[in-house]
Amino acid sequence: MPVGTLATVKGVTTQQLQRTGAQMILANTFHLHLQPGEQVVGAAGGLHSFMGWHDPILTDSGGFQVFSLAKLSRVDEDGVSFKNPRNGSPVELTPERSMHIQMALGADIAMAFDHCPPYQASESEVEDACRRTHKWLEKCVAVHDMSDQALFGIVQGGCFSRLREESARFVSTFNLPGIAIGGVSVGEPVEEMHKIVRQLGPLLPENCPKYLMGIGTLREIAIAVANGIDLFDCVLPTRLGRHGTALIRDERWNLRNARFKNDYEPLDATCLCETCRNHTRAYLHHLIRSEELLGLTLLSIHNITHLMRFTQSIGQAIAEGCFSEDFAPWLRNSQARHTW
Repeated sequence: MPVGTLATVKGVTTQQLQRTGAQMILANTFHLHLQPGEQVVGAAGGLHSFMGWHDPILTDSGGFQVFSLAKLSRVDEDGVSFKNPRNGSPVELTPERSMHIQMALGADIAMAFDHCPPYQASESEVEDACRRTHKWLEKCVAVHDMSDQALFGIVQGGCFSRLREESARFVSTFNLPGIAIGGVSVGEPVEEMHKIVRQLGPLLPENCPKYLMGIGTLREIAIAVANGIDLFDCVLPTRLGRHGTALIRDERWNLRNARFKNDYEPLDATCLCETCRNHTRAYLHHLIRSEELLGLTLLSIHNITHLMRFTQSIGQAIAEGCFSEDFAPWLRNSQARHTW
């Protein structure tokens, strides 16, 4: 799921986004609450009409901002008090309010409000965050009453196996339409994240989609899929694009580098995105070095398409019964250097 924090995947139109093969996008509850406000979005007919995207949308709950805006927030048993990063005004976010905002935004999937602690948190701090997350989930379930919006619960527990197991079992008891693994990509070593995914895969319900939050690198996606994960989101493809970087296989190419100045090959000859079909590496190098906005858009389009191609190839391999064979190099510690 490409990330469209403020009802836009940065630098890419919805029509361009559709051509990448994206099927669902993510928007941010907290930031849309601040600007333009859920009332404005609701009056427009919800996020789909507001941004002109008519495929599925998932909204996060605002819980990740407890981590990302830790210096501007204070957590208590009822919810989180923030300082508005735009103007410093107070913002209160509770499980109930998160649900009301997400229902007003009208996304297809809403996430339960959770407490996402940093990797450096102690076991007792993470245990408190889990208890709070579970309490808040009960409140979210009690308040959420939008029949055409699915509510997903979130498993927390940091890198502590006991807490992860307890959280997975608790969240699973609600029989929600989907379940997410949160509290990863918050500073932990990547092998810790793999450990969490391997532990939780067998513990989560088989009959609902499972979502690993904040992950968008190829090896991590492949390992997660091998352990039963279905959904991913990440800002990586557009963030790299805005910094002049293209994803090519499992490499990252900096298009500012002089080696591309006279390179008239397509960015990736195996890719059918509009960037690779219509433009050369030399042209992209020129745009990036000239700080032209078009360069950032074209790289973002390619990078999103790159992740779509990879996940689509995984889906095809699963359907054909050859995932374990075709993606074995991605599941090992060494980097994969073969085609997909």
